[in-house]
Amino acid sequence: MLMVEKFRITNQREIILDELRAVTTHPTADELFEQVRSRLPRGSLPTVYRNLERLCQQGLVQKFEVGGSQKRFDGNAKLHYHIRCMGCGRVDDVDMSPIEMLDHELSKKSGYTVMGHHLEFWGKCPACSQSVDS
Repeated sequence: MLMVEKFRITNQREIILDELRAVTTHPTADELFEQVRSRLPRGSLPTVYRNLERLCQQGLVQKFEVGGSQKRFDGNAKLHYHIRCMGCGRVDDVDMSPIEMLDHELSKKSGYTVMGHHLEFWGKCPACSQSVDS
């Protein structure tokens, strides 16, 4: 028999989710901890990490790891793409519709049941591009 774990949105989780959804900077857990400290004076960094992981497991938050750097979190859990600056590490959302045919095509060609995909672009943000050109 499969047991489904109940998931409650506790006050801590609600505050973390609110703060994460209020920004588009895709913060690390450390950065988010600094944001929530005033609203969660008894909270700790491990508490923020633990709650972020639980929110990710529930599909309310996206987590992505950028080669060798800290995990970043996104309060927008809908499928969307990101672009990362190779200069400063900034991560932004890409304002374009997800490529829906991609999952279907990959499934046809590979035989896999595709559950979703993650697509990340990389380049130089406007500030880093300008500093290189100067």
